[in-house]
Amino acid sequence: MAQPYPGQYGTPPPPPYGAPYAAPYGPYAPQAFTGYGPPRPKGPWTAGPPPGTPFHRMARTPLHRWWRPLAGSAAIIVAGMALMIGMLVVAIVIRVIATGDAPDTGNGSDTILGNSTADLAFNLAAIAVLLPVALLAAWLLQRRRPGTLASVAGRVRWRWLLTCCGLAVGFCVLSYGSSIVASAFLPDDSSGGEHWVGWGRFVPAAIVIILLVPLQSSAEEVVFRGWLLQAVGACTLETRTGRVGRAFSAVFRTPWPGIIVGSAAFTSLHGYTGWGILDIFVFGAVAAWLATRTGGLESGIALHVFNNLLAFLGPAAVGQLDIEQGSVPWQAVAADVVPMLLYAAVVVWLARRKKIQTVTPGPAGDAGPDALPQDPEPAFVSRPQ
Repeated sequence: MAQPYPGQYGTPPPPPYGAPYAAPYGPYAPQAFTGYGPPRPKGPWTAGPPPGTPFHRMARTPLHRWWRPLAGSAAIIVAGMALMIGMLVVAIVIRVIATGDAPDTGNGSDTILGNSTADLAFNLAAIAVLLPVALLAAWLLQRRRPGTLASVAGRVRWRWLLTCCGLAVGFCVLSYGSSIVASAFLPDDSSGGEHWVGWGRFVPAAIVIILLVPLQSSAEEVVFRGWLLQAVGACTLETRTGRVGRAFSAVFRTPWPGIIVGSAAFTSLHGYTGWGILDIFVFGAVAAWLATRTGGLESGIALHVFNNLLAFLGPAAVGQLDIEQGSVPWQAVAADVVPMLLYAAVVVWLARRKKIQTVTPGPAGDAGPDALPQDPEPAFVSRPQ
């Protein structure tokens, strides 16, 4: 009997060379290769530190990489300088349009915009622009909430800030009194030409000072006691296994490297010499130490704002808006440092009494083993430093 299909066991012969095989289960459109398993969902852009994290290590989140603090610091410097230059160009153009005169500093004039009040406004605003720059760097480059620069709660604790403002007013009163006592032991270098400039000149300067000094002081606190302190604090060296590495890790896990680096950088941007350098360094170190002891910048911001308000408003009353930053006698430094240390002691005592949060809370509100118990808080003559 003849086989219906040629070949062994009656199987049909294979198709000619190059011909496609028929689909075994019917025709289907070709599908693109999608990998093994379902696609991974994208996580949130920002990540927070683990529970129980102190303020100086807030930048060490699960997304932390060694290069993020370096890139963020460089971005803040470059962006800040670019904004300052742009603001200066705009201010000069406005002056030329308004007055028809170009700035001329070659004949001994110290003013750029032709008016000491305008110059003061520009100088304060040029520093204040660093505030949004630092907040943006935290979100964009470190991928964390900008509010983590302010406190372990991820925001400004307004009730605690207002409390610190009251203490800062007391600091100003004590500092002014101690400066009067110190001046009794110093030679009188005044020429006797200082006098009240009148309301017409004082009020515009006072408005500029009252509006811009809080922004300028807050910007410096966020940059030096927020960003820089946390950038250094993120470098814990905790993965080092050698003896030297473990020793350095034990030091870098403390806030002191960040306090020293931030205070040195803060001091370098001021023009004081001699004992004045010590005064500015102590101010920066006290503000940074308070940030680590209270879990946020509120006490430093209050101290900085009221110190600078006193430092600017007093000279403005006699027409001196260009604050001289030179040599400072040790008596004046002592008169400034002693009230500052008393302020720090009272702030730390009150923070313990009010049970201010000092480390990041846990998922259920547990702030960790190192935290103080929580307060039922709602969600929501000195030298210029």
